[in-house]
Amino acid sequence: MIGPHPFHAVGEKYIAAVVQAADCLPLMIPVLETPLDVTEILERVDGIFFTGSPSNVEPARYAGAPSEPGTLHDPHRDATTLSLIPRAISTGVPVLGVCRGFQEMNVALGGTLHQRVQEIAGFADHRENKQEPLDVQYAPAHEVVLEPGGLLRKLAGADRIQVNSLHSQGVDRLGPDLAIEARAPDGLIEAFRVKSAPTFALAVQWHPEWQVMTNDFSRALFAEFGRAARRIDKNS
Repeated sequence: MIGPHPFHAVGEKYIAAVVQAADCLPLMIPVLETPLDVTEILERVDGIFFTGSPSNVEPARYAGAPSEPGTLHDPHRDATTLSLIPRAISTGVPVLGVCRGFQEMNVALGGTLHQRVQEIAGFADHRENKQEPLDVQYAPAHEVVLEPGGLLRKLAGADRIQVNSLHSQGVDRLGPDLAIEARAPDGLIEAFRVKSAPTFALAVQWHPEWQVMTNDFSRALFAEFGRAARRIDKNS
C-alpha cells in the first residue's frame, strides 16, 4: 500500500541491476488477485528475477506457524510466484531469486522456512539495523563459504566471499531438488541452485543488486543470469 491505494512496484536497485549488470530489459509482472496466466507469461519472457520485498511468504504456504503480529504479507504475490517458479524452471526459463525470491523458490520447490532465525539456538542475528544509513545496512556483514563444484564458486574464483545480511527469515528444510551453493558461518543456507534445471536457476539470501557495479562478484552473478536469458530458445 502507498497511502490508501494498492500499487504494483519494484525497487529501483533491482531494475538497475538487470539493466546494468545483466544487460537485459526489465519488465514488471503484476501480481493480481486472479493471477495472470503462467503459460502466457512464460511465452513472453526470457528470464525471471524474483526480487526482495518488505513482505514475507505467508506461513500457510509451507505449513508454518502463524506470523508475528505486524508481519507484512502479499498473498497475491505468493499466488503468482509460487505457481510461476516451478513452471519457469521446468520449461527452461532462467530464474534468479534474491531475499524474498530466495525464500519463495525454496517454498515453491517443497522447502520450509524459519520465520525468525535470530530466535533459533545456534544461528546468528542476520538482521540489519534499520536505524543506520543504507550504506551501513547494506555493507558486508559476514562471509559465506561457497560449495565446491558450485556455480557461485566458479563465478567467484574463490571459496568464500563477503555478503550483506538483511533478513530474519531463512531456510529451514531445503526443497528436495535444491543443492546448497553457500552457507553462512553459523551454517545457515545462503544460496542454492535447482539441480534438475536445464538452465540457470539459482537464488541467494543476500542482496547482490545493491550497488551492483561496484562489486565484481555481484556483477558476475547478474551477468551470468543475463547470458542465460539471452540464450533461451522458445522454439526449441
